[in-house]
Amino acid sequence: MADVAKAVAVIELALRACTAYDRPDTAARLTAVKESLADPVLHVVVAGEFKQGKSSLVNALVGATVCAVDDDVATAVPTYVRHGLKPEAALLYEPGRREPIPVADVRKHVLENSDGDRVSGVEVRLPRKILAGGLVLVDTPGVGGLGSPHAAASLAAVSMADAVLFVTGAAQELTRSEVDFLQRARALCPVVACVVTKTDFYPAWRRIQELNERHLATHCPMPLMPVSSTLRSRAVKANDTALNAESGFTGLVRFLTDRIGGSAADRLVKDAAAEVLALCDQLGGRFQAERDALADPEAAARVVRELTGVKDRVEALKSAAAKWNQTLNDGVTDLTSDIDHDLRARVRVVIAEADTAIEAGDPADTWPEMEAWMQSRMANELLANYEFLRGRASELGLRVGDHFHEASTMIMRRPSVTDPTPMATVADFQHKIDLERMRITKQAMVALKSAYGGALMFIILGSMIGVSLGPIGIGIGLVMGHRGLRDEKKRQIQKRRGEARNAIRRYCDEVSFVANKDSRDTLRRVQRQLRDHYSGLAEELNRANAQALASASDAAKRSQSDRERRLKDVDAELARVQQLRQRAEAVAK
Repeated sequence: MADVAKAVAVIELALRACTAYDRPDTAARLTAVKESLADPVLHVVVAGEFKQGKSSLVNALVGATVCAVDDDVATAVPTYVRHGLKPEAALLYEPGRREPIPVADVRKHVLENSDGDRVSGVEVRLPRKILAGGLVLVDTPGVGGLGSPHAAASLAAVSMADAVLFVTGAAQELTRSEVDFLQRARALCPVVACVVTKTDFYPAWRRIQELNERHLATHCPMPLMPVSSTLRSRAVKANDTALNAESGFTGLVRFLTDRIGGSAADRLVKDAAAEVLALCDQLGGRFQAERDALADPEAAARVVRELTGVKDRVEALKSAAAKWNQTLNDGVTDLTSDIDHDLRARVRVVIAEADTAIEAGDPADTWPEMEAWMQSRMANELLANYEFLRGRASELGLRVGDHFHEASTMIMRRPSVTDPTPMATVADFQHKIDLERMRITKQAMVALKSAYGGALMFIILGSMIGVSLGPIGIGIGLVMGHRGLRDEKKRQIQKRRGEARNAIRRYCDEVSFVANKDSRDTLRRVQRQLRDHYSGLAEELNRANAQALASASDAAKRSQSDRERRLKDVDAELARVQQLRQRAEAVAK
């Protein structure tokens, strides 16, 4: 792109300025910006319910069968498809470990029940033009309803994506759970689009498209694109332009390249221009202070005093007592407490709902459904807690940046806040309780025991008073046996309910323990990230001010002839800095 090339040229010119003016600190930051421009990474998450054609969509986009497609088995782990010089694949483990595998083996690791080896993802690299700009397509497992663990994991991935393609089939209109997912996805990601697949298989797909457009217009406006992965694959093999246009992928590819790639490139270009403008502010302030001291010897002392005062303020910015630093420390402490309290409150609600459900039935009958409900419910609450953490952490970053800006009186780029991925995942519900009902033989033994005891008691009582009960004793024994059996069943139901409640509490404790650790680790990362970023900026300001102070102090000691010669050099330096500023401003437009 032309704008990216201009931004790279401006960054290279700024790097030469850093070398000439002895600013290695700023050069390190500009180098990182240049690397991001050279190798941008744009994550596009492909999400949707099970069996809606997500994997087929990714395969059709890249023109190769990289994502496993199966009519009976669903995708179990996400597949990351990105650019590479040659086809290759690797397994991704926690945390950050990679294991190369043959591309032909991708299928058995991606599909459920393949080999039992649980990995966090599979990465596939392909030499494709559509991926060359840094596009990374992420094929995720099916949503399975908004409250499911898969949905929670997908929404966690959505929060860190540059864009989302939500896939729904042309067999039916959008469901309530799909609309709910899209609403939450829009709140987490700036660019979301809905793709209707399998238009070649369902003749009434246009009617479905109309219904979906109404749903989206009412609940969450976004682009809607009907496509056929089958027609696209045939068009790629036959190099048929007309068939490719009929497949609908022309508009989808344009959306990916222009809307997603263009917006990401614009963001990177503006960030690069902002970094160069910040350097120009520092260099311009340095040479302008020296020029003021050279042009007016009587004002030199005033300039030195002003720069000395700035030095004190910059030194204060670096201290632990700085307002931005105190805001950061206090904010992280408060946020840690609030996140913990929010999670505890959510878990208490879940436990109360589970207790109510347990009391309403027999765990021997409802436990399988209870397990699935519990895992989904906790996944949903963890996701809500994660969204709360994400929003509050972003607000904290903005507050810290505002306080630093007020103290430094310079516009500084604020860093993005780290997003936690483990926060939205839950462990499998492994219950260890005895839910077996009484067998017939045991019920018979309990009934006989109660009947025998009851009949014996009344027979003994009759003999004591000289009355023979006869058949009446047998009837009394049967009544007592039935009552004893009923009481034993109630006792066992209460026992199963108690075990079920204990199992749920153990599960919630385990999930809360892991979630609390994840949230605390995330907040520590956020704190370090913000602290290091603004401490680095304070060091840059300190260095720039020290150079300006040294130049002004030196100018005050020069003779008239030396000042005149140096004044010409300083004017030339200011002109160079102004040229760099103009080029950066042109890139930023």
